[in-house]
Amino acid sequence: MTCLLRLSKLGIYWAAPGVLITLAPPVKSLVRFGSYEFEPYSGELRRQGIRVHLEGQPLAILKILLERPGDLVTREDLQKELWRQDTFVDFEHSLNAAVKRLRAALNDSADHPRYIETLARRGYRFVAPVNGVNSRSEASGVSPSAAPVVPVFCDRSLWLRAGLVLFTLAVVIAGWRHWHQPPAPPAAEVIRSLAVLPLQNLSGDPSQEYFADGMTEELIGKLAKIHGLRVISRTSAMHFKNTQLSVPEIAKTLGVDAIVEGSVIREGNQIRVHAQLIRAANDEHIWAEEYQREYRNVLAIQDEVARSIVYQIAIGLAPGERKNLTASQTVDPDAHEDYLKGRFYFNQRTEDSLSKSIGYFQKAVAKDPSYSLAYSGLADAYALLGFRGGLPSKDTLSRAKAAALKAVELDDTLAEAHASLAFIAETHEWDWARAEREYKRALELAPGDARAHHWYAGYLTYVGRIQDGIAEEKRARDLDPLSLPVNNALAGRLLVAGRLSEAQDQVQKTLELDSHFAPAHQTLGWAYLNLGKHQEAIKEFHLAVELSGTDDMDRMLDLGFAYAVTGKQSEARKILIQLKQLHEPGLVPSGSIAILYGALGELDEAFAWLNRAYQERDPELTYLKVPGRRFEPLRHDPRFHEIVRRVGLPD
Repeated sequence: MTCLLRLSKLGIYWAAPGVLITLAPPVKSLVRFGSYEFEPYSGELRRQGIRVHLEGQPLAILKILLERPGDLVTREDLQKELWRQDTFVDFEHSLNAAVKRLRAALNDSADHPRYIETLARRGYRFVAPVNGVNSRSEASGVSPSAAPVVPVFCDRSLWLRAGLVLFTLAVVIAGWRHWHQPPAPPAAEVIRSLAVLPLQNLSGDPSQEYFADGMTEELIGKLAKIHGLRVISRTSAMHFKNTQLSVPEIAKTLGVDAIVEGSVIREGNQIRVHAQLIRAANDEHIWAEEYQREYRNVLAIQDEVARSIVYQIAIGLAPGERKNLTASQTVDPDAHEDYLKGRFYFNQRTEDSLSKSIGYFQKAVAKDPSYSLAYSGLADAYALLGFRGGLPSKDTLSRAKAAALKAVELDDTLAEAHASLAFIAETHEWDWARAEREYKRALELAPGDARAHHWYAGYLTYVGRIQDGIAEEKRARDLDPLSLPVNNALAGRLLVAGRLSEAQDQVQKTLELDSHFAPAHQTLGWAYLNLGKHQEAIKEFHLAVELSGTDDMDRMLDLGFAYAVTGKQSEARKILIQLKQLHEPGLVPSGSIAILYGALGELDEAFAWLNRAYQERDPELTYLKVPGRRFEPLRHDPRFHEIVRRVGLPD
């Protein structure tokens, strides 16, 4: 008696007593719809034989829809299947974004669906005809289902033998599947750092560059507030405006996992923004979206783009961060226009451009008195002009403080305004405790703000916590790797720590970025002076003056200092005369004259001017405790320690 058993799903045939065994490998089923083929076993989607990249939640949603073609798959079903109940992700937004990505992969439309239909507030349905085939039977033209299952009756011994054979075959099949199963695709690397490249101005109007640049800066500012995400600062990102470099090349230079790029078109009162997120290592496009709004809703677009990026990279959000990404201040469109122009000129950092930026910020707050960011911009511009001596410092820094206080009054979560208040408390008021509180508050609100890290590094250096200052400056450099001021400041921090060799190396790295950057030659001059290389020091200070212009009294002061301490008294006194002439209109602070008198060895004159500097609240006195620099010739006089005490610095 012959007994035939067939297990069609496993492709197994067994015959007794002739014992004919056929073992066929499991087939890989295919699902076809439209011009697409989907293989659930490997998770591959192909269009006309070409693989379509799809992974993560969009891939999982496609699998679920194809398992139930024509049926409603509710949003609740998808949430249970794909999202943990305790996840930090906003489920509604994340699901919508995943379906958009799936539709993009299928070239489908929500308005005129060919594949995925949305049932408002209920869920989704796969509406295209679905054909299921398998790869082995398709090739042979024979369907495994054609062979019938044959019920048989055999004696007990045959059943025992059959059971043993089937058990053995099950083990063989399990082993075969284990060794032949394609390896699971490697998990995508988590994105912990990114750079937002300058948005392209596609308006056809070069005068709109300020608008594209302003939107780039504001998007960077939004993302910089997210803890756990390193966002490259605007200064470094702008190096790649109109670049021909590839995304992987840019990412390697900046040391980031992903790149955001896009464009903006402004036509009348309409604005259209396109943005996309690209994984840097393999130039993989993760997400893309286009937004079209009226210009008055431009801030809402920035929020939407930032929110979408955060969801795509799955960075956990604290409650405050989530709130920052879901609500924007309503701003008068004309005021916002003036604000962007103000930032455009502020970022040029010249005395003339800073003055222009103040004018635009003032126009912005006049049009919209509740616009906190415009007040913050006004504070930044006044503070920079006052600190650099472009305007009389006492008056200018007072205006800066008033603007910063107004910004914080309007919005206490504005990190930029807290950083400005810290800077003013440090350089103008010498309220060192408050300065540190404000810096910490700014960095709590925006941990990715390179400028706040840079300023805080200066504070730490001035109060004598030099190693902490170096560490903080390195954080700023990580966020703004191509910034000339930050790279040069790091060299300066290393210099005052006595790490002269490292300081020289860091100066050279800065000069590799721009060999004509005057402050770097100034820092190199100080390195040579500390090493006793007087001729080299004077040469570098000379070069710094030539590059910045002879009206730059800060560089002139260092050249005069180098002349004085190396015995070139007559040259030093010529510069002293220039400084004193410019002191009368308030363009040179008293502290600079005190420093040069100290270098010349005229200590009584030096301390007389130093007392005047104290009365003027001269920001130059911020540097009193910094070793190896301008105040070094005065350090051993008892009067110096009294000045340090009055300024409030720990002696």
